[in-house]
Amino acid sequence: MNNSIEIKGLNKFYGKKQALFDVNLSIHQGMFGLLGRNGAGKTTLMKTLATLLQKKDGEITVCGVPIENAKEIRKIIGYLPQEFSMYPSMNVGEAMEYLAILSGLSGAERKERINALLKKVNLTEHRNKKVKALSGGMKRRVGIAQALIGNPQILVVDEPTAGLDPEERVRFRGLLSRYAREGRTVLLSTHIVEDIHQLCEELAVLRKGHLFYAGTSAALLERVCLLYTSPS
Repeated sequence: MNNSIEIKGLNKFYGKKQALFDVNLSIHQGMFGLLGRNGAGKTTLMKTLATLLQKKDGEITVCGVPIENAKEIRKIIGYLPQEFSMYPSMNVGEAMEYLAILSGLSGAERKERINALLKKVNLTEHRNKKVKALSGGMKRRVGIAQALIGNPQILVVDEPTAGLDPEERVRFRGLLSRYAREGRTVLLSTHIVEDIHQLCEELAVLRKGHLFYAGTSAALLERVCLLYTSPS
């Protein structure tokens, strides 16, 4: 399958306020980073790709499917929002079972998929723990598991390591990296430069809704070094 995202001339408004300005971007298989400060437009772009927001104009295709076909897009994309909360009174296993039912998985398939995902995110021993009793890092891992329940080709994660302790951040990076190596596309949005540096060979930088840079992380680092070492 073509695991790419193509964005051409994307604009997005909230009322009269423009949030994205003529964004053109190609995202291919592997880890791709979206870097920018809070308010740069990263979450708006992520939500648009996940079909939670409608674009003003421009074109978006995900794995060759036009973004207007929301039903098909949601079969392709798994999404972990920045603010993730889910059924706090359920335990982890119950929450995953409910989401698997919503995804249309059969009984045997649900059991197999849930067991595999809880093992993948290192939560097997916590499946009977209430969601509200989990640590921040564990909740993010449940979030990744729910995003993967439909076995998507594209995984979109918005600020997944913000607020996590260093150990959890390393664990989370490893989880995302392993998924990308399975032949999928992972789009990682963050304001943490270290996350991009550790995980992504290609990235884009958003600044106040404008695409400031798109290319390799190595080339961006070289440009930054030249900026700081050039004589004034």
